[in-house]
Amino acid sequence: MVNKSLVLVLLAVLSLAACKAPPPPVTDDTLVTSEVNGVQLVHRHAVAAPGEFTPVNESYRALYAASVMTTPDYGGKVVRYLDNAKPFEVLGRVEHSWLAVADEPNGQLIGYIPPKAGVESSRYDATIRSDRPRPRRNSKQVCVAVGGASKACRTNDTATWILD
Repeated sequence: MVNKSLVLVLLAVLSLAACKAPPPPVTDDTLVTSEVNGVQLVHRHAVAAPGEFTPVNESYRALYAASVMTTPDYGGKVVRYLDNAKPFEVLGRVEHSWLAVADEPNGQLIGYIPPKAGVESSRYDATIRSDRPRPRRNSKQVCVAVGGASKACRTNDTATWILD
């Protein structure tokens, strides 16, 4: 009888020892690792892994306060916004030429921005200078005498004559 109870106790101990706590539930903030085109990307579960990935690993600066999205298109959710003119890291280019961005070099993928939302830091000043509005040339007015004190005038950018 002692042997039977000893065997039952051993079975109970072994079965309880084999029990593991269930894994924690997956939330939007759970970190996951995805491999795309041979590159390991660490990102939150809420941020979709890209279908294509071409490494860039460069510092960029924001051209405007762009939305950082969970997917490389406008159908995703907004994760955060870039600060205008502030630097950020581009991990790579993904589908639709969108940029996969991070807070630090080779860091965690935080989301995606449209391709025109940023420019390489080395080209930022030149890009801003070239984007300034150019002053308009004064349009010259052409007038001809119509008779007496009257005249007809038009500007060079229109074909409409106005009688004065």
